[in-house]
Amino acid sequence: MIRVAVVDDHHAVRLGLQAAIRSEPGLVPAGTATSGAGVAPMLYRTQPDVILLDYHLPDIDGLTLCRRIKSEPPAPAVILYSAFADATLTVPAFVAGADGILHKGGPARELFEGIRRVARGGDAMPPVSPPLFEAAGQALDPDDLPILRMLLDRTPAVEIASTLRMGTAELRDRVDHMLLRLKVPVPSVAP
Repeated sequence: MIRVAVVDDHHAVRLGLQAAIRSEPGLVPAGTATSGAGVAPMLYRTQPDVILLDYHLPDIDGLTLCRRIKSEPPAPAVILYSAFADATLTVPAFVAGADGILHKGGPARELFEGIRRVARGGDAMPPVSPPLFEAAGQALDPDDLPILRMLLDRTPAVEIASTLRMGTAELRDRVDHMLLRLKVPVPSVAP
């Protein structure tokens, strides 16, 4: 059984995802959180294999929260599950350590396939096109490009630090800074 947690501030979305997960063989809902503040206690209580994480939360953005979740071993797989999931989110999601990006408007089959793929250690990330890489490179310091390339290749942080001859704390700070520079603003939604 693959244990799936949902982090989303919309009650109907959480209920709908839990019902969909419950109906799919081999998947089981493991817990929910409505904000970034509720994630740590939920992770401790439920120990999910996969987290479906909304990008737009009331107290934190999904990229920053993904980075926090992935920095605490053993981290579950994280899929950014958002209505704002488009190509502009791809490079920042790699930098944040996401295992997948899925659009909320996509078919349930894609959601279930993505959950299974990341639970097996794979990913559900779209490819990074040359124009996306170039745009990211323009937003970053030139010294950060080797880090970006290694993050896109899924090189472990320990190897990146060793290759670039830097401490893990320095690498963590540089990646945090890269994420700040690459973040995608969330469009405002009228109430």
